[in-house]
Amino acid sequence: MGNLGGMTVVLLSYLLLLPLGDAFYLPGVAPRDFQQGDELQVKVNKLSSTKTQLPYDYYFLDYCKPVKIVNSAENLGEVLRGDRIENSVYTFKMMMDETCKVACRTKLTPEAAKNFKEKIDDEYRVNMMLDNLPVAVPRSRRDESQPPSYEHGFRVGYKESQFIGQNKGEKYNINNHLSFRVMYHKDPEAEDARIVGFEVTPSSVRHEYNDWDDKNPRLLTCNPSTKLTPNAHNPQEVADDTFIVFTYDVTFQTSNIKWASRWDTYLLMSDDQIHWFSIINSLMIVLFLSGMVAMIMMRTLYRDIANYNQLETQDEAQEETGWKLLHGDVFRPPINSGLLCVYVGTGVQFFGMTLVTMMFALLGFLSPSNRGGLMTAMVLLWVFMGLFAGYSSARLYKMFKGTEWKKITLKTAFMFPGIVFTIFFVLNALIWGEKSSGAVPFGTMFALVFLWFGISVPLVFVGSYLGFKKPAIEDPVKTNKIPRQIPEQAWYMQPAFSILIGGILPFGAVFIELFFILTSIWLNQFYYIFGFLFIVFVILVITCAEITIVLCYFQLCSEDYHWWWRAYLTAGSSALYLFLYSAFYFFTKLEITKVVSGILYFGYMLIGSYAFFVLTGTLGFYACFWFVRKIYSSVKID
Repeated sequence: MGNLGGMTVVLLSYLLLLPLGDAFYLPGVAPRDFQQGDELQVKVNKLSSTKTQLPYDYYFLDYCKPVKIVNSAENLGEVLRGDRIENSVYTFKMMMDETCKVACRTKLTPEAAKNFKEKIDDEYRVNMMLDNLPVAVPRSRRDESQPPSYEHGFRVGYKESQFIGQNKGEKYNINNHLSFRVMYHKDPEAEDARIVGFEVTPSSVRHEYNDWDDKNPRLLTCNPSTKLTPNAHNPQEVADDTFIVFTYDVTFQTSNIKWASRWDTYLLMSDDQIHWFSIINSLMIVLFLSGMVAMIMMRTLYRDIANYNQLETQDEAQEETGWKLLHGDVFRPPINSGLLCVYVGTGVQFFGMTLVTMMFALLGFLSPSNRGGLMTAMVLLWVFMGLFAGYSSARLYKMFKGTEWKKITLKTAFMFPGIVFTIFFVLNALIWGEKSSGAVPFGTMFALVFLWFGISVPLVFVGSYLGFKKPAIEDPVKTNKIPRQIPEQAWYMQPAFSILIGGILPFGAVFIELFFILTSIWLNQFYYIFGFLFIVFVILVITCAEITIVLCYFQLCSEDYHWWWRAYLTAGSSALYLFLYSAFYFFTKLEITKVVSGILYFGYMLIGSYAFFVLTGTLGFYACFWFVRKIYSSVKID
């Protein structure tokens, strides 16, 4: 098992790392040196909007097109994220400023004008890249002492009110002039320089000219010797059959920022201090609660076991009470034991994927500069962890004295992925119906199905075979043939109440970090604090384990031995709170108005909550399983 896990890591490392010279660099993250006059090619990415969450190809709008549009090689993660990286007409010469460069002139058809207006209405942003750095728009600062902050990508355009007679209307202006600023770092001794910043200031300018010459266009509004002043000219309106001239400037500027620190600008968050203090506060509360829980459990259990084992000081005829009474029923297989095995196996698969993904993230392999790396790693690791899913579900199934291991294996291989894939397929059909570039192409969908059927399913079967071949886990006490009657339970020990109470603490451990994760996914921010995420994950594991153990102990003390499913659902119920929180986030933080976008949001959050349920439920189950075996093997049974 250990060797196979190691092979998985090596294989994934091979997939994520590309040799470059004598060293290993992440794809797209290797430093590139440029000399004066070297050609720099700006690439364009998707058009994105936080209002619709539907990305579009850059050339969906009638922008200037190069002679031949070339798609850059994309990894699986980039395709799943909706990234579509292509070449553009914007080309620069390294360290050579240019002024009023004409990109092209285009005539807007009624349909093209309608598309532009729709995208301006929905506040779409244009994403570009230079040397793998995304373009950033500097925000205006009131206080110059504050560090600069940036927005990702520039807006397609903006609206302004106008009066036509007595009627108030809206005028749509397009950002057709781009003022680029490229920052570079150069060592005094070296001739080469490295690009460390890529900024743009967009503006809307109605260019004027006498006679248009495609080969040598001359504008009256600006020329190669005079730089265009923003807001000094009339804006360019979007209207049917209008000619729009797209222009740009580029300025090169030296910078003290080293190449290794060039992403720091993009990762600065305005509420950074709140972020750190909130997480630390959350972790301290959860650690304190965990310590209290552990202390109470250790003291109570120690006293219980000491009392049960001091037979000399007790009257042997005295009737037993509490959890010791259940020794003949506590290991009785639960109802739907096969389904429990399937869910536990899937949870182990999730745990393995999450743990190894975080290890890669902590090592810096999955930084934002490695575009799509996080998603690719998660998909590949999920596939390879199928081995552990099959193994753990088969081991548990054999302990329950099950015989149809192939049936359980098939359910483990197909149940969770099948449900997720069905939801994903429906959502993808909706995205495709909106003609968005976020729709996963048929080729990628086929690749996902191949990974599932071609690698994951066989690995689940191999794991199940290995797990079922091993001897069954022996119970520490024998199970009676006739089930014991369970006494009537108090209202606070009813399954529904205790399960819902159990999910509050694990959710409390992660909800602050969850806010930042949701913000990075739905508000187009970069997520990069993987160190804190790992700490929160460890706290989540501890909290799930301890709250389940406590509630399981109270359940056994009230002489209810149906703990198997309840242990799983107690920790798993935190997923319900996660989904409710995502609904709260939707209505308070997002400005989504389209029905399709709302369905997409709740569809993806449903998948996320379901995955969280499987993960936390499995953590709680294994903690409770270990605890029950431990306490019943510690007491003397007559």
